[in-house]
Amino acid sequence: MIILGVDPGLTRCGVGIIEAGASRRLSFIHVDVIRTDPHEPQDIRLLKQWRGLSHKIEEFSPDVVSVEKVFAQHNVNTVLGTAQVAGLALVAAAERSIPTALHTPSEVKLAVTGNGTAEKIQVERMVARILGLNVLPKPADAADALAQAITHALRPSGALQGGEREQHLTTAQRQWAEQAQKAKLAKGAIRGM
Repeated sequence: MIILGVDPGLTRCGVGIIEAGASRRLSFIHVDVIRTDPHEPQDIRLLKQWRGLSHKIEEFSPDVVSVEKVFAQHNVNTVLGTAQVAGLALVAAAERSIPTALHTPSEVKLAVTGNGTAEKIQVERMVARILGLNVLPKPADAADALAQAITHALRPSGALQGGEREQHLTTAQRQWAEQAQKAKLAKGAIRGM
Protein backbone atom coordinates (compact mmCIF):
# COMPACT_ATOMS: atom_id res chain seq x y z
CA MET A 1 0.00 0.00 0.00
CA ILE A 2 1.33 3.44 -0.97
CA ILE A 3 0.46 6.13 1.59
CA LEU A 4 0.79 9.84 0.88
CA GLY A 5 1.02 11.86 4.10
CA VAL A 6 0.26 15.59 4.15
CA ASP A 7 1.36 18.15 6.73
CA PRO A 8 -0.79 21.06 5.50
CA GLY A 9 0.37 24.65 5.53
CA LEU A 10 -0.15 27.62 3.28
CA THR A 11 3.53 28.65 3.17
CA ARG A 12 5.00 25.13 3.48
CA CYS A 13 3.03 21.94 2.87
CA GLY A 14 4.90 18.74 3.61
CA VAL A 15 4.25 15.71 1.41
CA GLY A 16 5.68 12.33 2.36
CA ILE A 17 5.18 9.06 0.52
CA ILE A 18 5.88 5.65 2.00
CA GLU A 19 5.04 2.06 1.17
CA ALA A 20 3.56 -0.29 3.76
CA GLY A 21 4.48 -3.79 2.68
CA ALA A 22 4.20 -7.30 4.01
CA SER A 23 4.54 -7.69 7.78
CA ARG A 24 3.90 -3.93 8.04
CA ARG A 25 7.40 -3.17 6.75
CA LEU A 26 7.58 0.53 5.93
CA SER A 27 9.74 1.90 3.13
CA PHE A 28 10.59 5.48 2.18
CA ILE A 29 9.60 6.57 -1.32
CA HIS A 30 9.67 10.37 -1.48
CA VAL A 31 9.42 13.55 0.58
CA ASP A 32 9.01 17.16 -0.50
CA VAL A 33 7.70 20.51 0.66
CA ILE A 34 5.38 22.53 -1.55
CA ARG A 35 6.20 26.20 -0.91
CA THR A 36 4.38 29.44 -1.59
CA ASP A 37 5.46 33.05 -1.19
CA PRO A 38 3.68 34.68 1.78
CA HIS A 39 3.69 37.99 -0.15
CA GLU A 40 1.48 36.60 -2.93
CA PRO A 41 -2.32 36.84 -2.79
CA GLN A 42 -3.95 33.99 -0.89
CA ASP A 43 -5.91 32.69 -3.89
CA ILE A 44 -2.67 32.30 -5.88
CA ARG A 45 -1.00 30.54 -2.97
CA LEU A 46 -3.91 28.13 -2.62
CA LEU A 47 -3.82 27.44 -6.35
CA LYS A 48 -0.09 26.63 -6.13
CA GLN A 49 -0.73 24.27 -3.21
CA TRP A 50 -3.59 22.61 -5.13
CA ARG A 51 -1.40 22.10 -8.19
CA GLY A 52 1.49 20.79 -6.09
CA LEU A 53 -0.70 18.33 -4.20
CA SER A 54 -2.45 17.20 -7.38
CA HIS A 55 0.93 16.66 -9.07
CA LYS A 56 2.21 14.52 -6.18
CA ILE A 57 -0.95 12.42 -6.19
CA GLU A 58 -0.71 11.93 -9.95
CA GLU A 59 3.01 11.13 -9.79
CA PHE A 60 2.85 8.57 -6.96
CA SER A 61 -0.71 7.15 -7.28
CA PRO A 62 -1.23 6.52 -3.56
CA ASP A 63 -3.73 4.00 -2.25
CA VAL A 64 -4.67 6.40 0.55
CA VAL A 65 -3.98 10.02 1.51
CA SER A 66 -3.48 10.78 5.20
CA VAL A 67 -3.82 14.42 6.26
CA GLU A 68 -3.04 16.12 9.55
CA LYS A 69 -6.29 16.94 11.32
CA VAL A 70 -6.26 20.68 11.95
CA PHE A 71 -6.76 21.79 15.53
CA ALA A 72 -7.47 25.22 16.99
CA GLN A 73 -4.48 27.47 17.37
CA HIS A 74 -4.14 30.95 18.81
CA ASN A 75 -3.14 32.41 15.45
CA VAL A 76 -6.39 32.46 13.45
CA ASN A 77 -4.65 33.28 10.15
CA THR A 78 -2.36 30.27 10.51
CA VAL A 79 -5.16 27.84 11.34
CA LEU A 80 -7.31 29.13 8.45
CA GLY A 81 -4.56 28.67 5.87
CA THR A 82 -3.68 25.26 7.29
CA ALA A 83 -7.33 24.15 7.21
CA GLN A 84 -7.73 25.40 3.64
CA VAL A 85 -4.71 23.42 2.44
CA ALA A 86 -5.90 20.34 4.36
CA GLY A 87 -9.19 20.68 2.50
CA LEU A 88 -7.36 20.94 -0.81
CA ALA A 89 -5.53 17.67 -0.07
CA LEU A 90 -8.81 15.93 0.80
CA VAL A 91 -10.51 17.19 -2.35
CA ALA A 92 -7.53 16.29 -4.56
CA ALA A 93 -7.75 12.72 -3.24
CA ALA A 94 -11.56 12.56 -3.44
CA GLU A 95 -11.45 13.80 -7.03
CA ARG A 96 -9.43 10.68 -7.85
CA SER A 97 -11.53 8.36 -5.64
CA ILE A 98 -8.60 7.81 -3.28
CA PRO A 99 -9.59 7.10 0.34
CA THR A 100 -8.49 9.64 2.95
CA ALA A 101 -7.80 9.67 6.67
CA LEU A 102 -7.21 12.38 9.25
CA HIS A 103 -4.86 12.01 12.22
CA THR A 104 -4.23 14.63 14.91
CA PRO A 105 -0.70 15.73 15.81
CA SER A 106 -1.03 13.92 19.16
CA GLU A 107 -2.04 10.68 17.41
CA VAL A 108 0.95 11.02 15.10
CA LYS A 109 3.39 11.65 17.96
CA LEU A 110 1.98 8.69 19.89
CA ALA A 111 2.11 6.33 16.90
CA VAL A 112 5.63 7.31 15.87
CA THR A 113 7.36 7.83 19.24
CA GLY A 114 5.07 6.21 21.80
CA ASN A 115 4.55 9.62 23.44
CA GLY A 116 1.63 11.86 22.41
CA THR A 117 3.48 14.95 23.65
CA ALA A 118 6.84 14.21 22.02
CA GLU A 119 9.04 17.07 20.82
CA LYS A 120 9.56 17.62 17.07
CA ILE A 121 13.15 16.34 17.22
CA GLN A 122 11.93 13.05 18.73
CA VAL A 123 9.45 12.65 15.86
CA GLU A 124 12.14 13.45 13.28
CA ARG A 125 14.53 10.89 14.79
CA MET A 126 11.91 8.15 14.93
CA VAL A 127 10.77 8.84 11.36
CA ALA A 128 14.38 8.44 10.22
CA ARG A 129 14.78 5.25 12.26
CA ILE A 130 11.49 3.68 11.13
CA LEU A 131 12.20 4.40 7.47
CA GLY A 132 15.93 3.58 7.64
CA LEU A 133 17.03 7.08 6.62
CA ASN A 134 20.63 8.17 7.21
CA VAL A 135 19.65 11.81 7.77
CA LEU A 136 16.70 13.44 9.47
CA PRO A 137 14.03 14.67 7.05
CA LYS A 138 14.14 18.48 6.88
CA PRO A 139 12.40 20.83 7.25
CA ALA A 140 10.00 19.78 10.02
CA ASP A 141 7.11 19.85 7.53
CA ALA A 142 8.76 17.02 5.57
CA ALA A 143 9.26 14.90 8.70
CA ASP A 144 5.68 15.60 9.81
CA ALA A 145 4.30 14.47 6.44
CA LEU A 146 6.25 11.21 6.65
CA ALA A 147 5.09 10.77 10.26
CA GLN A 148 1.50 11.26 9.09
CA ALA A 149 1.92 8.46 6.55
CA ILE A 150 3.63 6.20 9.10
CA THR A 151 0.79 6.77 11.56
CA HIS A 152 -1.75 5.70 8.99
CA ALA A 153 0.21 2.54 8.26
CA LEU A 154 0.53 1.65 11.95
CA ARG A 155 -3.05 2.37 13.05
CA PRO A 156 -5.27 -0.57 12.07
CA SER A 157 -8.51 1.43 12.09
CA GLY A 158 -6.94 4.00 9.78
CA ALA A 159 -5.36 1.41 7.52
CA LEU A 160 -8.74 -0.13 6.75
CA GLN A 161 -9.80 3.07 5.01
CA GLY A 162 -7.41 2.20 2.19
CA GLY A 163 -9.65 -0.63 1.02
CA GLU A 164 -8.78 -4.28 0.55
CA ARG A 165 -5.27 -3.54 -0.69
CA GLU A 166 -3.96 -3.55 2.90
CA GLN A 167 -2.55 -7.06 2.92
CA HIS A 168 -0.04 -6.06 5.62
CA LEU A 169 -2.62 -6.32 8.43
CA THR A 170 -2.83 -9.55 10.35
CA THR A 171 -6.23 -11.19 10.78
CA ALA A 172 -6.35 -10.07 14.42
CA GLN A 173 -5.44 -6.47 13.50
CA ARG A 174 -8.09 -6.40 10.79
CA GLN A 175 -10.73 -7.74 13.22
CA TRP A 176 -9.70 -5.20 15.85
CA ALA A 177 -9.92 -2.37 13.33
CA GLU A 178 -13.31 -3.52 12.07
CA GLN A 179 -14.67 -3.66 15.62
CA ALA A 180 -13.28 -0.19 16.35
CA GLN A 181 -15.01 1.17 13.25
CA LYS A 182 -18.31 -0.53 14.16
CA ALA A 183 -18.14 0.92 17.68
CA LYS A 184 -17.47 4.37 16.28
CA LEU A 185 -20.44 4.09 13.90
CA ALA A 186 -22.70 2.80 16.69
CA LYS A 187 -21.66 5.68 18.93
CA GLY A 188 -22.49 8.14 16.14
CA ALA A 189 -25.89 6.50 15.55
CA ILE A 190 -26.77 6.78 19.25
CA ARG A 191 -25.87 10.49 19.26
CA GLY A 192 -28.03 11.04 16.17
CA MET A 193 -31.17 9.73 17.87
